[in-house]
Amino acid sequence: MRKIVNGYYRFLKILLASLMGLLMIPVALQIFARYIGLIPRYIWTEEMARFCFIWIILVGSMIAVRDGTHFAVDLLPQPKTKRGEALAKLFVDFIIFLVAMIFIVWGWPLVKFGLMQESEMAELPMVLIYAAWPIAGLTWLVFLGEKLVDNIKLWRGEI
Repeated sequence: MRKIVNGYYRFLKILLASLMGLLMIPVALQIFARYIGLIPRYIWTEEMARFCFIWIILVGSMIAVRDGTHFAVDLLPQPKTKRGEALAKLFVDFIIFLVAMIFIVWGWPLVKFGLMQESEMAELPMVLIYAAWPIAGLTWLVFLGEKLVDNIKLWRGEI
């Protein structure tokens, strides 16, 4: 199972890098359109940049949940024992779980709504944008499942 999760994680990192590269195209076109009279001002570039940015944020959050670099704030006292460390991690993971459930539960109706819409300028189906939220929530759950196993091992003193 870890091999599948590791493969998915690598895919997300490649997707994130690709989206960052893709974001440069509409942004560069918009910049050139402002300063060079030969290139017409493309209105779709702003919309495409916004859509890429949404996906970049959510894919980045998926990667950050796996890395343990997102959603954690040092509000809890520093644990002194392995069990305390496991408990603190489980608490943070539970909060992430709640947010993931919100993304899934309220994201699904958004996806269904997006099936009936398309963007104004680029004429893309909005489901391509709205699907990012439940996909992020589901991905967080997958990565949280992996972390849960590790935290239980830490609680038991196996790590």
